[in-house]
Amino acid sequence: MYTLILGIVLIALKVLEVDPVAAWSWWWVLAPLAVTAVWWVWADMSGYNKRKAMEKMAQRKQARIDRQKTALGVGSRRPR
Repeated sequence: MYTLILGIVLIALKVLEVDPVAAWSWWWVLAPLAVTAVWWVWADMSGYNKRKAMEKMAQRKQARIDRQKTALGVGSRRPR
């Protein structure tokens, strides 16, 4: 995500002709967007996105269970 933001900022600086970016080649300006595309392809192919989504769902589920236990007045048990 940071490389996407960097790429957008560099494009804006190049179009607005702000030094030193105005003197750079378009290849250097567009390189962060290529890095972003490679990252997204890798994340999808490796299962990274799916794993993160499953972790987030598990955290939400546990938080919901904890809220329900608190609402019922049933706290966690002490170890014996």
